[in-house]
Amino acid sequence: MKISVVGYPRIGADRELKHISEQFFKKDVTATELMAAGAAIRKEQWLFQKESGVDLIPSNDFSFYDTVLDTAVLFNLVPHRYRELELEPLDTYFAMARGYQGKKGDVKALSMKKWFNTNYHYLVPEIEDDTHITVTGTKPFDEFLEARQAGVHTKPVLLGPFTLLKLARFTGSKTVDDVKEDIVTAYREVLTRLNSLDATWIQYDEPALVRDLTEDDLYLFHELYDGILSAKGSSKILLQTYFGDIRDIYGTAPLQKFDGVGIDFVEGSQSLELVAAKGFPEDTILFAGLVNGKNIWRNDYEKSLYLLGKLQEKTTSIVLSTSCSLLHVPYSVKAETKLPSDYIAHFAFAQEKICELAELRDIFDNAGREHPAFIRNRQLFSQKREGSNPAVQDRVGAISGKDYIREPAFVERERIQKARFHFPLLPTTTIGSFPQTFDVRRNRSQFKKELISEEQYKDFNKKKIADCIALQEEIGLDILVHGEYERNDMVEYFGECLDGFLFTEKAWVQSYGTRCVKPPIIWGDVSRTRPITVEYSVFAQSCTDKTVKGMLTGPVTILNWSFPREDISLKESTLQIALAIRDEVLDLERNGISIIQVDEAALREKLPLRKSDWFTEYLDWAIPAFRLVHSNLKAETQLHTHMCYSEFSDIIRSIDDMDADVITFEASRSDLTILTALKDAGFRTEVGPGVYDIHSPRVPSVAEIKNALGSMLATVPVEKLWVNPDCGLKTRGTEETISSLRHLVQAARELRTVL
Repeated sequence: MKISVVGYPRIGADRELKHISEQFFKKDVTATELMAAGAAIRKEQWLFQKESGVDLIPSNDFSFYDTVLDTAVLFNLVPHRYRELELEPLDTYFAMARGYQGKKGDVKALSMKKWFNTNYHYLVPEIEDDTHITVTGTKPFDEFLEARQAGVHTKPVLLGPFTLLKLARFTGSKTVDDVKEDIVTAYREVLTRLNSLDATWIQYDEPALVRDLTEDDLYLFHELYDGILSAKGSSKILLQTYFGDIRDIYGTAPLQKFDGVGIDFVEGSQSLELVAAKGFPEDTILFAGLVNGKNIWRNDYEKSLYLLGKLQEKTTSIVLSTSCSLLHVPYSVKAETKLPSDYIAHFAFAQEKICELAELRDIFDNAGREHPAFIRNRQLFSQKREGSNPAVQDRVGAISGKDYIREPAFVERERIQKARFHFPLLPTTTIGSFPQTFDVRRNRSQFKKELISEEQYKDFNKKKIADCIALQEEIGLDILVHGEYERNDMVEYFGECLDGFLFTEKAWVQSYGTRCVKPPIIWGDVSRTRPITVEYSVFAQSCTDKTVKGMLTGPVTILNWSFPREDISLKESTLQIALAIRDEVLDLERNGISIIQVDEAALREKLPLRKSDWFTEYLDWAIPAFRLVHSNLKAETQLHTHMCYSEFSDIIRSIDDMDADVITFEASRSDLTILTALKDAGFRTEVGPGVYDIHSPRVPSVAEIKNALGSMLATVPVEKLWVNPDCGLKTRGTEETISSLRHLVQAARELRTVL
């Protein structure tokens, strides 16, 4: 039995790609040095997979920013505004990813959205009316040859045409029907060229197939691949799906056209049932995704062998595979030197997952359950993991329906709060964090290494907070924040302050571009044993007469941006976290904090990819979990929440049901269709759609922000509209942050004079 890997992390084991990319952005290294670093990462990873026994090793899964962006550039989907800058190709690429502001012009970046149900962000391709779709890049061919020169025969990976078209944004009058022929021609050319290079297998990633599909979708898929596959020559084509099952297309003729089909048996709730009921196409190889590419727990070999046995009843042509790309997990547990071995034994990061594939193959092909690796795995799973807390479980069990309801109702609270705060029209604020400068990171590092005392650490943070408050007052913001200088990653910080979490040293995962996060691991039952944010929030409020927001992370986001447990339900785990955050919310209120922001940045992230599952499998407990956090607040305490890049329009009523008083969300990279959805839904919550993009280094002008606000005011009543950036400012530079916020305040003030 052979083994295959869908994709591999690309930031480098120690985030080498992040560091050198950021040096390149600052012009501290050359493009040649950046390219050399990328080549070194690729070679190391190819050789590791080869030495580990992987038979089908991916290439072209590497990216300097995003593989969807790579696909757009490959096929000349480069909008006019970037071409007109007349930059070098690499600089044009990064202008699409990050925006550009310089001698050649001023353009925003492409829109950014979440990659299906993950915390990874992709850049949304744009197809203009005069876009000429053709193969203009060489990346897939170059990396295939590069790997071959290193002695590794790879499986080139491309984003499939169906998913590309489903993700792309058409900016003019053209539709999919107008471009599908050109897409087929371009993909045929890539296939022909890879065939001429003797690529044995070529992988087309089509995760869009796990969503609800219409008859038109099925017809489009059929049309696209009818045209493309006729050019495949001697190469074998793998249709790779992941993040769910393919029930809408399973058993149809199109699957039989492929040499292999990759199916997710981890998140695909009906995948085994489909194979068992409908069989599997003859002469097609099943790439069975049995090793979880999204979570870090060890594979249960007993369960995997059972699945393999069931699959073998329907087909003997099976390749063992990861369930999806390993992009979503860290590199290796070998970098973790501080966690006890009893914990580490339960974890498998990217390298360990590849070893699991190899062990499963050996167990299945040879010794079976007598294999030493199987025996070790059984021993591991037979052990009871410590971490249960009966008091937490009892508290969850005691939750009743009234615990989810805040009184009085929103309309009355809104009246009470307006009378209390007397904010001006278009109140200005930020989402929470301010730039994490070198001295801030050094202070935190020195404290963790016990090089400074807790008193020194806190005194530094309080000095930064006082300076931050003074800066915001000078800029003229209406509602202030303390800057979050004590925090690293928002979820990691709260996890560190709660019981039930474990933390790693170098378990970094790419979120977008050079942005990496280190998700905590939910090990056991979660509870709060002490106040978390109260001291710094109270200090910040003491520095000003203006209102300072308390800043918390919501339970659903903490769950979604952690590696969750697999031994209890997501619902139960979330309710445990919600009760812990509820304790913090009420402590803030008792200590005089009158506005509290509970971020649910990742609310939509775990929304099932099929609409029929939205409520029963997620929203029916995720929305109440948020309400549980704030239901006991007084009417005069204002509750804010924030959400990150995603598609909210289709769950807008559920967002309103969160019963927050104000919601802010990232909107500057979107087409603002959500504003129309707010109006159509009769959205009651006050809103702050982000007026500028914090993921880009460019500084928005006053006119640009006023234009954005003008668009918002066309659908949002002025008395309900807030003015804020897209997200926190942690990753931005100090100078650009100050300039951007000055422009934001000025834009709001100028508009107030005419409203």
